[in-house]
Amino acid sequence: MAVKVGIISDTHGLLRPEVLEILKSCDCILHGGDINKPEILDALRPLASIYVVRGNNDKDWAEGLAKTLTFSIEGVKFFMVHNKRDVAWDLKDAQVVVFGHSHKYFEREIDGRLWLNPGSCGRSRFGGEVTMAVMTIENGKYNVEKIIIPTEV
Repeated sequence: MAVKVGIISDTHGLLRPEVLEILKSCDCILHGGDINKPEILDALRPLASIYVVRGNNDKDWAEGLAKTLTFSIEGVKFFMVHNKRDVAWDLKDAQVVVFGHSHKYFEREIDGRLWLNPGSCGRSRFGGEVTMAVMTIENGKYNVEKIIIPTEV
């Protein structure tokens, strides 16, 4: 059976209804940091299992959140951090590195490992798209879909 993973980052205090609707159909949610308000996580927790890292804009309320996480979902090994510059030198056997911070969608296989930034699904910054990703995992293999959230100019 396939597992659906919603991957978001940089909500900056805004959880768009369109994003929430997509996440409702997911089995797991990954948030790459810059959440900005605990209410965002409160809204996500009832939907699915959640993995979250602290971003540079997550202040005192987020002190308990990890800066980096390593975990597995259905046999796929993940490493997650907010800023790519803070990636551990030794990624061990991580197959997917999830990060945020730049607000720009990035999906590239480098040295046999997927590097994925879902972009920002909060407020549009720098005139960029509002994006997220949905990963489907089945039998230890994954497929990623970039999702562009339409916004008013």
